[in-house]
Amino acid sequence: MLPLILKFVISAMLIVAISEVAKRSTALGALLASLPVTSILALGWLYHDTGDLAEIAALTRSIFWLVLPSLVLFLVLPVLLERGVPFWSALGLACAATALAYGGMSWSLPRLGVSL
Repeated sequence: MLPLILKFVISAMLIVAISEVAKRSTALGALLASLPVTSILALGWLYHDTGDLAEIAALTRSIFWLVLPSLVLFLVLPVLLERGVPFWSALGLACAATALAYGGMSWSLPRLGVSL
């Protein structure tokens, strides 16, 4: 149970640190947020828990393909905000667009011979 709690604490500390840095410097906050911290943590925890390199390779490959549709959020959100859409509405619409992109990617990849 202690390792699970440690995972939560470390992960939460990183998220809080990034949001605090972003209050002081948007550029530095963006740089830190753009790093694949979540993926690195997940890979580290998976390796620690299983040591299974094949599983880590498969996870890494799946992350690559699913990062692509996640970029839709970062394209749609600023456009909506710049057009005067209120924040929560814009975020909801950007999330919906991202969900559609995930759906499209999940539908397309198997047809292209790529498994997740």
